[in-house]
Amino acid sequence: QGLLTSIMSRVADQAFVTLATNDSYSLGALVLGHSLRLVKTTRQLVCLITPQVTQGMRRQLNSVFDEVNVVDVMDSQDSANLAMMSRPELGVTFTKLHCWRLTKFNKCVFMDADALVLQNIDELFDREELSAAPDIGWPDCFNTGVYVFKPSLETYDALINMAITEGSFDGGDQGLLNKFFSDWAHGDIKKHLPFIYNMTASVAYTYT
Repeated sequence: QGLLTSIMSRVADQAFVTLATNDSYSLGALVLGHSLRLVKTTRQLVCLITPQVTQGMRRQLNSVFDEVNVVDVMDSQDSANLAMMSRPELGVTFTKLHCWRLTKFNKCVFMDADALVLQNIDELFDREELSAAPDIGWPDCFNTGVYVFKPSLETYDALINMAITEGSFDGGDQGLLNKFFSDWAHGDIKKHLPFIYNMTASVAYTYT
């Protein structure tokens, strides 16, 4: 009865969304999904996966997420920028653009599969698109590991068009999204999430 009450009280038109492009990333997605359950989120959990995720792993994901949706792989094919960053795997991060197609929801929070939630963060749904935390290396850019967005086919089409016509300055989704939402650095300060919402490890100096 307690579980039924919990399910019925969950918000139907808002969701946390993540992406797994293979079984290794799916392990991270499972940890993320479990962490959101443990902090008693009231939102839906959605995992986008690519065809490379095996059937056995899909069953595991279905046991944690409310929806597991298969999407096509998108690749930036920008080998020069990705090689400069020594991150050739980031090309497929364009696949996360599929999250804007989840139009059954009116607002979502995307989280990379390597994220871990330590306490309830449902308050993020009070933020507007595109809200994100600054990148640790480039504070004038936001980091796309966590961001608040509004699903929209119009936005999706515009993002794809920009990807085709202009590309990404870093070869991955972060460069593209920072170009598209270019007013983040100097616009509404309420769209700047505190860094604690997207803490990333760094070997450089930082506060303990």
